[in-house]
Amino acid sequence: MSNHSIRELISPVVREMPPSGIRKFFDLIDGQKDIISLGVGEPDFVTPKAVRDACIRSLEQGRTTYTHNAGLPELREAIAEYLSSGFEVNYDPADEIMVTVGSSEAIDLALRAVITPGDEVLVPVPCYISYAPITALSGGMVVEIETRAEDQFKLTAEALQSKITPRSKVLILCYPNNPTGAVMTYEDWLPIAKLAVEHNLLVISDEIYAELTYEGKHVSLAGLPGMKERTVLVSGFSKGFAMTGWRVGYACGHPEVIAAMLKIHQYTLMCAPIMGQIAAIESLKNGLEEKDHMIDSYNQRRRMIVQGLRQIGLPCHEPLGAFYVFPSIAHTGLTSDQFAQRLLQESKVVTVPGDAFGPGGEGFIRCSYATSLPKLQEALERMQAFLGRL
Repeated sequence: MSNHSIRELISPVVREMPPSGIRKFFDLIDGQKDIISLGVGEPDFVTPKAVRDACIRSLEQGRTTYTHNAGLPELREAIAEYLSSGFEVNYDPADEIMVTVGSSEAIDLALRAVITPGDEVLVPVPCYISYAPITALSGGMVVEIETRAEDQFKLTAEALQSKITPRSKVLILCYPNNPTGAVMTYEDWLPIAKLAVEHNLLVISDEIYAELTYEGKHVSLAGLPGMKERTVLVSGFSKGFAMTGWRVGYACGHPEVIAAMLKIHQYTLMCAPIMGQIAAIESLKNGLEEKDHMIDSYNQRRRMIVQGLRQIGLPCHEPLGAFYVFPSIAHTGLTSDQFAQRLLQESKVVTVPGDAFGPGGEGFIRCSYATSLPKLQEALERMQAFLGRL
């Protein structure tokens, strides 16, 4: 069979899907030395020892089986308690919470459970790079809502209203935001919630960075009046608990939506790995203090890098969540991609071009501060020298 005929067997949706704009930069640095990476959205902390030890004990005890499709009851109960005490949202662990293979699976399941081909999915941009591809795979049509630096990259009711049509069905949100670090307050959410109710939108709220909120406390949209039943709250353990490789996430929502998602999960993934679920239980029971120490460290780095970027001439709004800054490079005359490529080639600092997160990101770069203070300082010095040579 020729390569041409093999290519024709691949779904046009997949064939036409662009590769990750982030992954391209990691391919470029493969084998290079003296690189400082501000590109990866991953904690630089190792999963706490107590959590690793709990997993090791479970392996020694022979706990290597499947779990209930929705996850270990003990984990679902711990998640319900954690969300109630930490974020004032209340879910029944029996039928309103399911454990997934990372939060990414939860978003994919939610979309596939509700989307009929042709439905419109509203997505504020810049945003996490996976939302548009998995929407396309579910048959949905992405409608982008541009957020602006002058609004601190918050979603405004006016911007949302302008994009709603009779075919609008789902609104995907990510606050604290990747890549901008923006957060939404209770007052910010009120008009958004009102529009969601008026237009009967299902909201998929990606709250994977909820723990990484540096002023006040994270406000979940699901906690607003009338929003719990029409929100799928998605989160997990990767970012706040330094557990990226364990692949444990969760989704909370109306029992009918969770049941529909669980049906797909049963046929595709079956269950999240039991070792990761046991580790997640330990994190919620005995790992909260260590989580808070990590967040304090991120906050120190956040303040340093924001001040440093501004001092070297890269304006940026103050990110109040996640572990990213999103400085503007528009005044350099380079595109985001040109800037990131030259910075890597000439100064060996990895950043991600803003347009990788949607058209609203052009003119910006994303820098992760999930790395040590000395490395951040060295990166800033290299960036300053690079800007001086432009």
